[in-house]
Amino acid sequence: MTIKNIEKSILQLPPKERIHIVEHVLASLNTPDQKIEKLWVAESEKRYAAYKSGKIKPIGLQSIKKRFAR
Repeated sequence: MTIKNIEKSILQLPPKERIHIVEHVLASLNTPDQKIEKLWVAESEKRYAAYKSGKIKPIGLQSIKKRFAR
């Protein structure tokens, strides 16, 4: 089956089924790197522990909006 045939077949499907295919294809292209995932988990746990212990303070939404509104 050629790409053109696959495309033609997919375009004949109902929208809900086409969305399902698109989601699966995109997910297959966005496979997380396990090493990076572990590093992010460790970093987020470190930041949360620092927040809980009072070493860092939360930043309010308004402050964040001001910072990025420039």
